Amino acid sequence: EGYKFNIGNDSLLNLLSTEQAKVQRLQEELRTVKATNTKEIARLKKELQTLRKIMRNYVVQIDSLNRANEQLKVEKNEAVKKYKQASSTATTLKKEKEKLTERVTLASRLDATGINVTPVNGRGKKAKVIKKMEQFVDFRISKNITAPVGEKTIFVRIMKPDDDILLKSRADVFTFEGKEINYSMKKLVEYDGEELPVTMYWNIEEFLSPGTY
Repeated sequence: EGYKFNIGNDSLLNLLSTEQAKVQRLQEELRTVKATNTKEIARLKKELQTLRKIMRNYVVQIDSLNRANEQLKVEKNEAVKKYKQASSTATTLKKEKEKLTERVTLASRLDATGINVTPVNGRGKKAKVIKKMEQFVDFRISKNITAPVGEKTIFVRIMKPDDDILLKSRADVFTFEGKEINYSMKKLVEYDGEELPVTMYWNIEEFLSPGTY
């Protein structure tokens, strides 16, 4: 009777219940048959013995299924554990890759050094009066062996004393740190990883107020 509580297979449960009903019926018959009816008692006992063998077979099957079910639970738990470990490893590797990518990006950045802004007049001579100035910018790009070589676009922003940027067009923008910002001028250069001198000119066509640029 106790096995019914551990059986998850409906078909086996039905078979076992059917045989149990037969056994109960035979036991009832045995109690009602007269003790002198030896032949009938022997027949009923034989049939009862056969039914008990069938039931034992069902019990063996139930035990086997229960063991198989427990094994499946163990295997499932192991699979879940391995999956979680793999997911954790994948997450860690992704974070490490992102950090490495960030480091490579920072390492490959090109730095401008020795920035020098010299105001000159139309004859190329240094000018001190604003209305006679034609400005140019001179700087160097440092050596960086980790930066990819090839064509590079250099953007220059010249800030006026009021913190606004000198522009030829408001449409002159480039992407910097996820934002579109204006630039004063740009130049395409060929970078080979070594220090590179760059000179760029800004033609003064607007009014310049006195102050620091």
